[in-house]
Amino acid sequence: MAANNRRMSGKKGAQVGSGGKRRRGLEGKGPTPPAEMRKGHAKQRAAAAKSRRAQGRTQQRRGAGRSTSELVVGRNPVVEALREGVPASTLYVQQFIDNDERVREALQLAAERGGINLMEAPRPELDRMTNGLNHQGLVLQVPPYEYAHPEDLLDAAAEEGEDPLVVALDGVTDPRNLGAVVRSVSAFGGHGVVVPERRSAGMTAGAWKTSAGTAARTPVARATNLTRTLEAYKKAGLTVVGLAADGEVELGDLEALGGPVAIVVGSEGKGLSRLVGETCDFRVRIPMPGGAESLNAGVAAGIVLYEASRRRS
Repeated sequence: MAANNRRMSGKKGAQVGSGGKRRRGLEGKGPTPPAEMRKGHAKQRAAAAKSRRAQGRTQQRRGAGRSTSELVVGRNPVVEALREGVPASTLYVQQFIDNDERVREALQLAAERGGINLMEAPRPELDRMTNGLNHQGLVLQVPPYEYAHPEDLLDAAAEEGEDPLVVALDGVTDPRNLGAVVRSVSAFGGHGVVVPERRSAGMTAGAWKTSAGTAARTPVARATNLTRTLEAYKKAGLTVVGLAADGEVELGDLEALGGPVAIVVGSEGKGLSRLVGETCDFRVRIPMPGGAESLNAGVAAGIVLYEASRRRS
């Protein structure tokens, strides 16, 4: 009867015993784990975010490693690429080639730089490699460029104790313009260049040549989605400034260039895309009293970078 009374009493919880649960609850739980391992702690969230970023960078770099190498073909292009310090893995020389001044210089430059394999190959093999292009007996293999992650550019600025100064290219498809922008970013103390993965120039041998060697010390990052990257930059405290012929603000009036800033340059023909333009905090115009309608990306970026550098100094 006593048992029946307990079942009908309406009381909650165990009535006969706890099965040792109360005793276990009183036992110690060991040392407190570090903040990075405590779920919900700010340091744990920061560590998790850092791990995700690192994983994303690794995957991105592995993807870049799967792309095909580039070939520089012809005696003059090969010599110019070697002069400008374009990264190269192998120099192919045709068997029984006519040994003129350019061939001798190419061999000398490759030997002086070191790390470049010298391979002799029959003409049919070089024809096959170049799909029948007029290689003139010289072919230079350029390995795939290893792009940075957009957040790496902010990290580089932080390590130097400086406000980030970044240039993003929107729809710029000429590698020479990309190389010119890289050269200007290096000249005026910027921290790197961001390009979209699609419909954009990449770091080809032509871009390396135009950069005049500055690509070796100025990182180029690749963004899966440029608009989202710019939004992330804004959350990190950067002002996003887009260049537009009909911009509301004149370049000389923009005080924001003295702080953390991302400068967005569009293509010469179409300018900024709609979504990128809407993401910008300011749309800025460069005054051109001479009446020119537009400037190419390399020139426009150089002008704005000079103004940013002047304000920072």
